[in-house]
Amino acid sequence: MNSSVSLQALSFFVSSSHSLRLARPQKWRSIVTMRDRSNNPRPLQKGRNLSIEAIQTVQALKRTQKDHRSLEKFFDLKFRRLLKFDMMAVLRELLRQNECLLALKVFEDIRKEYWYKPQVSLYADMVGVFGNNGFLEQVELVGLYLKKEEANLRPEIEGFNALLRALVSLNIAELAMECYCLMKQVGCDPDRSTFRILINGLESMGETGASAIVRLDAQKFYGESLEFLDEIEDLAPKLANV
Repeated sequence: MNSSVSLQALSFFVSSSHSLRLARPQKWRSIVTMRDRSNNPRPLQKGRNLSIEAIQTVQALKRTQKDHRSLEKFFDLKFRRLLKFDMMAVLRELLRQNECLLALKVFEDIRKEYWYKPQVSLYADMVGVFGNNGFLEQVELVGLYLKKEEANLRPEIEGFNALLRALVSLNIAELAMECYCLMKQVGCDPDRSTFRILINGLESMGETGASAIVRLDAQKFYGESLEFLDEIEDLAPKLANV
């Protein structure tokens, strides 16, 4: 009798242990599967530095742009409540999509923010996009805004070179010279690329007088020969961080 009970108890213990061992792997597999799903990237952000809020804002701006009242209402209720990062992301995305008038309106709104600090590279991006899409009046307006920013501009050599490159590619000699003077006024010393862009660009436009002025400045920095002017300079404007 005792032997029979012992055998039954042993059989029950083995069977229970076997069932537990079979159940555990299923539990762990479930946990791993849940973790994998949570780490999947959001498809709306894949390859783009945009939050969901920024993407939705760009879409809404494009939908309402033809209705002035709806557009102003959207700015009041939605756009001005975005974070700084999202505001800038919206602006750059509109530039990337060649939505010039919307981008200008967004930029004008951003300029009113307490945290706004002018970046020459951003101005260069706007000039390039606006000009390539035929919005030359907007290019002139952006140039006016830039000149008003003189007291707050940093000596950003790459930004100024990009701006000069964009203006030369658009054959806007006068504004290019004004930006060159502004560059020197904010303490940004021109480099070889600056002189190569301006001198060769101005001469190609037939602006020999302006080119001669810049050439004299170049000789003060680099001597009489200026052999670097013969090096190839890509005059096509480039978008920065878009």
